[in-house]
Amino acid sequence: MSEKMTNFFAARTGIIIVGAIIGVCAALLQKFGNPPNMGVCVACFQRDIAGALGLHRADVVQYIRPEIIGFVLGALIAALLFREFKATGGSAPIVRFVLGMFAMIGSLVFLGCPWRALLRLAGGDLNAVVGLLGLITGVAIGVQFLKSGYNLGRAVKTYPLAGLIMPLMMVFLLIVLIVKPGFIFFSAKGPGSMHAPVILSLAIGLLIGFLAQRTRFCTMGSIRDVILMRDLHLLSGVVALLVAAFGMNLIFGAIKLGFAPQPVAHSNHLWNFLGMTLAGLAFSLAGGCPGRQLFLAGEGNGDSAIFVIGMITGAAVAHNFGLAGKPDAMVNGVLQAGGISLGGIVAVGAGLMVCLVIGFTMREKI
Repeated sequence: MSEKMTNFFAARTGIIIVGAIIGVCAALLQKFGNPPNMGVCVACFQRDIAGALGLHRADVVQYIRPEIIGFVLGALIAALLFREFKATGGSAPIVRFVLGMFAMIGSLVFLGCPWRALLRLAGGDLNAVVGLLGLITGVAIGVQFLKSGYNLGRAVKTYPLAGLIMPLMMVFLLIVLIVKPGFIFFSAKGPGSMHAPVILSLAIGLLIGFLAQRTRFCTMGSIRDVILMRDLHLLSGVVALLVAAFGMNLIFGAIKLGFAPQPVAHSNHLWNFLGMTLAGLAFSLAGGCPGRQLFLAGEGNGDSAIFVIGMITGAAVAHNFGLAGKPDAMVNGVLQAGGISLGGIVAVGAGLMVCLVIGFTMREKI
């Protein structure tokens, strides 16, 4: 039975079904309370967790998102059941931390990770097309580094407890979410105050974490594989996610076609593009999109756990220093264009330079 399940998830049919399930679940989370076009956004949800822990004080984005907890624990359950849990680490952890920070900054300039870019497009937000083009550009640059010998070094096996640290942190966050102690912040307004019921969010997170661990679902990897090997396997799952989410949005009447104003989005095309270029390059250099990093952390990969912590830190930096994008808004019937601050512009430029330096200098001779 185990072998049959493994073969199913490894097949094209398996990843298409899993992609469709993720798209349907994301739309359902939006229907039951998550922000519009934000059924699942790994970057946004980690930002909300950072705010809940007091790492930033943007009071509209503070909430412990059960979906993130579910991603890690669902992947852990799958890894244990299929004997794939392996505690590893030591592959340039500080570099991965920095890449995680800049991946988050780039994502928050765009206002969404690759998962949310797909969900924004499924909801009719055409700014997502610009963001996805930036993502493809960033990954394509990363692929060139991979071709020229880029390598962060080999991870080594370590003690099982080390691989369980991130799952245990997620258990702690779940307890805190349920108990709601006074030192945790929860938004009273804005996107952070919008959420589906905890039990539904956690259940969907566990399901997605389990299925994605089995299929190796990865948005960044889908682009990388097409460019590097002309392999459409992972891309078929990503396309299934987009189609399924679009279909559910049609059913729910949640399609709003256009550029502005869109929910929690801005229509500054240049910085939508460059923000996701930075994110795509950082994800490529780190070896996986933000969802994939969470799933790997659930499998015991300490280096991915460091990347996740880097993203959470990046969210704190982005909001404490005003680097995140500002959404478009309608004020008294007049559109107020959003965009990014001078600090955000400088951060994206600095991030691109840092990632390029990492790509050029951490190459083995081939």
